[in-house]
Amino acid sequence: MNKQDTIVALSTPSAESAVAMIRLSGDKCPMLASECFGKEISSIEARRAYFAKYISTEKDVLDEVVFILYKAPHSYTGEDMLEISCHGNPFIIQNIIGDLIRRGARAAEGGEFTRRAFCNDKMDLSQAEAVSLLIGARSSRSLKAAQMQLDGELGRRIGSFSQKLLDICALLEAYIDFPEEEIEKRSSDEISKNLDKLSGDIRSLASTSKYSALVHGGINIVIAGAPNAGKSSLLNALLGSERAIVDSRAGTTRDYIREQAVFGPHRVNITDTAGLRNAKDNIESRGVELAEEKIKSADMLFFVVDSSCQPPEPPKWLKENFGAKNTILVLNKADLPQDTSICNFMPECRRVKVSCLNMEGIDALKDEAISLINEHHLRAAADDILVSARHARILEEAASLIESASAALKDNRPIEFVSSDLKEALYSLGAIVGKIDCENILDKIFSNFCIGK
Repeated sequence: MNKQDTIVALSTPSAESAVAMIRLSGDKCPMLASECFGKEISSIEARRAYFAKYISTEKDVLDEVVFILYKAPHSYTGEDMLEISCHGNPFIIQNIIGDLIRRGARAAEGGEFTRRAFCNDKMDLSQAEAVSLLIGARSSRSLKAAQMQLDGELGRRIGSFSQKLLDICALLEAYIDFPEEEIEKRSSDEISKNLDKLSGDIRSLASTSKYSALVHGGINIVIAGAPNAGKSSLLNALLGSERAIVDSRAGTTRDYIREQAVFGPHRVNITDTAGLRNAKDNIESRGVELAEEKIKSADMLFFVVDSSCQPPEPPKWLKENFGAKNTILVLNKADLPQDTSICNFMPECRRVKVSCLNMEGIDALKDEAISLINEHHLRAAADDILVSARHARILEEAASLIESASAALKDNRPIEFVSSDLKEALYSLGAIVGKIDCENILDKIFSNFCIGK
């Protein structure tokens, strides 16, 4: 990537809309603003919105736009930037971007704007990763976690860990430089105690990675039960639309259907599956097998039964894998007379009465699911700092190095060994915020970004 290149990309979705934004970053931005809008560079004030006609290289008016010029370093990327708001006609957008490329800009790569912001010290690497999380957030919990990381909360936590390590390293270096000054046992014990506390804090932060996938990716909920219990009707009721085909004949659902929804602050992925029974043909048999696979990999189960008749005994494997912490018994067809045997069916599970026919109990079911998620799936974190799998791997590595240093100190091994482990731990922590040479890491992270961001 040549930092001197001026890059251009559409930063809003590529579709018909009232307004679209095209953004550029690089040294040519002031010159391009002057050429495209017929203004002297000296007359264009930074961070001020101008209404103007966009004039192409062929002297055609491509659109009436609003543009803003940002001067380095006071911009998102830390470079000169130009933002052009035009009408959201894909043909107009294509013509403007094409004209800008002919004038010397080049098409931006995915994540290149944010990568430049990182390289120009406008944000650390954890904040850069948060940009992608923020764009993809589909629930208030996910949005809050992404916003906190973008605000630098994770970077500050890593900075605190690093500062504590630096303080201890500085103390140990003094003993290395002056070997005649042997470290006192009391000082050694105090350093070991601080190292043990620090490794524990680091591992505690690393442990939040198991919640990250659930917050950002969503809780996987599977709807299961016998044929004709009302599973597809429940999916439609939860989504508020006719997503699944409903029929009185058993075995209508042959394949699973997966849809996303939001329950309170949580993103959920709901999967409707084929009815659990001895299949009558190969196609239905495969549907039942897929249902079992989805159920076994689920975070939560909505087990649906027809409460107007005696429920069938659930499979043994289902009872072994699901219980009070991850199952809600959905008593469907509450609008009909209830079978008395339902009272003793799966008594250990939470239960909610619903009628998919008249939407009775659907909100109560969502509330019960939220309660179950809060209690058993996502801890109620006060700070909501959630690390990714990459962060967790690095944090665990740093904690192991710190624990190794503490053990060496307790065993009275040479201070050089202790100091070496702590320096390696510092280097590891630097990989989270990008304070080390990490070109390969950057390539992997920004390859998943959308164009224009």
